[in-house]
Amino acid sequence: MKVAILGLGVIGTTYAYAFQKAGHETFHIIREGKKDIPSVISVQLLDGRYNAKGEEKQDKYKVSIAENNEEYDFIIVSVASGKLDAAIRTIKERNIKGTIVLFCNFWNERSDIERIIAGFDYITAFPTAGGHMNDDGSLNCVLFDHIMLESREKANIANYSDLESLLNSSDIKQEIPHDMFEWIWIHMAINAGVTSTAGRNGKIDNPNQLARELMADSKALSLAVKSIRETIKTVEARGVNLRLYKNELLPYRIPSGIAGIAMKMLFASNELTSRIMTLHSDVNDILYGCKCVYDEGKKHGLELPLFYKNMERIMASL
Repeated sequence: MKVAILGLGVIGTTYAYAFQKAGHETFHIIREGKKDIPSVISVQLLDGRYNAKGEEKQDKYKVSIAENNEEYDFIIVSVASGKLDAAIRTIKERNIKGTIVLFCNFWNERSDIERIIAGFDYITAFPTAGGHMNDDGSLNCVLFDHIMLESREKANIANYSDLESLLNSSDIKQEIPHDMFEWIWIHMAINAGVTSTAGRNGKIDNPNQLARELMADSKALSLAVKSIRETIKTVEARGVNLRLYKNELLPYRIPSGIAGIAMKMLFASNELTSRIMTLHSDVNDILYGCKCVYDEGKKHGLELPLFYKNMERIMASL
């Protein structure tokens, strides 16, 4: 298959690498006028597709540039919060066709996304990968064995089976939640609880170090669980039936002290899970989700004392 990827960001390039290794053609939609585009990217990957603990790999990824007026089977779009409008505009201006796979965090209603993406078939998904680009231009990333994918019925795209084939050929399984937009809200509410706890002293400028300290401290992880119980209320206030997401929320239902100990043990024993916690270093993107949860809680008049206190310390320091 022919797959286009918007930009040369971490998420898009990580999955492009997996697709290319599986024999598919990958092409990157690069901003016009951008210079110093690499022809090859060195990849340092902790690959979780074949081993629960992950396998360290060093490899190369060949970069090919997408041409204007081309048609692709799929277009992978993974952009930071608030940048979807510009991303879709770029694709339209370049007259590039294909079914768009949205690997984005959404703090919008589905109707807002459909307004932005009008004219394209699209499907929402959520990556289970992460990483960063090193100063030398190499990619340091983690890739899990699955993604979250919207159901065939709710996506309503003609080539859903082709997307399944693309992912399966790359050894990437699919998990189908009840609703992707609701699931993303739950996921980001959980992240907000974790992030606000990690930055509870008001400092958020070194996410890598904060993540390491949090994962090594069972008491702090217990506080994170308590904060997550609060932030999840923002999702329920939006009308989401949390009973449809029992599996996702189960770890936060057990006593917080026990949960904190269990989470510390998990991070200590699972390199995949612990490393992905430390590889996301974009402070603005991390805080965007936290601020959205904060605003949502205030909008609904929710009592979230632990989360609000930690967030207000962080916001006061910025």
